Amino acid sequence: MRDLLLLGIETTCDETAAAVVRRRADGTGTILSNIVHSQTEDHAAYGGVVPEIASRAHVEILDHVIARALRASGLALAELDGIAAAAGPGLIGGVIVGLTTAKALALATRKPLIAVNHLEAHALTARLTDKVPFPFLLLLVSGGHTQLVAVTGIGEYAKLGGTMDDAIGEAFDKTAKMLGLPYPGGPAVERAALKGDPGRFALPRPLHGKPVPDFSLSGLKTAVRIEALKIAPLSEEDVNDLCASFQAAIVDILSDRVRCALRVMRQKGLKPSALVLAGGVGANQAVRRVLHKVAADGGTRLAVPPPELCTDNGAMIAWAGAERLARGLHDGLDVSPRARWPLAEVEAKGAAVGAAALASAAAFADPAAPADPTDAAGQAAPAGGADPAGLGDPAGLGG
Repeated sequence: MRDLLLLGIETTCDETAAAVVRRRADGTGTILSNIVHSQTEDHAAYGGVVPEIASRAHVEILDHVIARALRASGLALAELDGIAAAAGPGLIGGVIVGLTTAKALALATRKPLIAVNHLEAHALTARLTDKVPFPFLLLLVSGGHTQLVAVTGIGEYAKLGGTMDDAIGEAFDKTAKMLGLPYPGGPAVERAALKGDPGRFALPRPLHGKPVPDFSLSGLKTAVRIEALKIAPLSEEDVNDLCASFQAAIVDILSDRVRCALRVMRQKGLKPSALVLAGGVGANQAVRRVLHKVAADGGTRLAVPPPELCTDNGAMIAWAGAERLARGLHDGLDVSPRARWPLAEVEAKGAAVGAAALASAAAFADPAAPADPTDAAGQAAPAGGADPAGLGDPAGLGG
């Protein structure tokens, strides 16, 4: 085994990102560059991400972001060992932009292409930052995802529970919007909560104590709306107290559901090396504090990447690509982007790396060249359930 250098490209939502990561032969890693162009200002006026605007922004800026990532790493494309890109789940327009760019780079450089599941990238980031061994319990909480997953290896993911309606990050954003706070809502609610009374409003904790670690956030969101209507017009103090009460409810829900998942995991004969917190909500300090205690009470530890690696970024894509490439996994150039790609469907299989990969690239460059029959092995399934309007669950998790 040798060191691997990977370029990672992330365009599944409203961040245009690229990074270069080194994975050493011993399994440790270093981020050589990590460039993120946020589209927050582009979407702020709409109170949320507009898929068409996001896709166009990716088209306009991605080449520049990749160039910056390469310059910052001090490496040229020819020095890389592979090109990784998020192939889903996400807003399909953005996914297409990133994956198509990665295909072009892989073809031009004759490097292996690794189509990365965006959720797997979040799941594996703690292995880059905290050297977390398998198995571990993953809590993935963001604007589009809320789920608890037992992770036992690369491509080995068992979903223990998920949301039955809204994602936690979505609940933060919608609560912020109804209270007149700016987008993105998560940081705005957290700032307001610091100045509020978390005990003023008695908000529900749905599914508390249930034996299956699922989530339901729609009732909590509705309860906030009802309380706000009761006391409208809202003063700054009212908004702060509502945010504090809402955040306290979220923290209690996460604590209860994670404790449940730890029990379920042990019932399955698995002793988690860590509770891994991933996704944008992982940047919330109140959430981090309570999960430190939950992990300790459960006989394990909390592993959480730094805030800049909790939100979408290219380093997590590059690292996931390196983890897969180190195991001899890559994809054909005909791999399809996917709007919906549940983590449980990610498999630890792929075409052999090396001469077969180069022959595959050569075949695309020269139609007369013979195609390698292993080239299609392990590629993602065709895109399905595309959601071009950005409605419903663009992550395609069904929870």
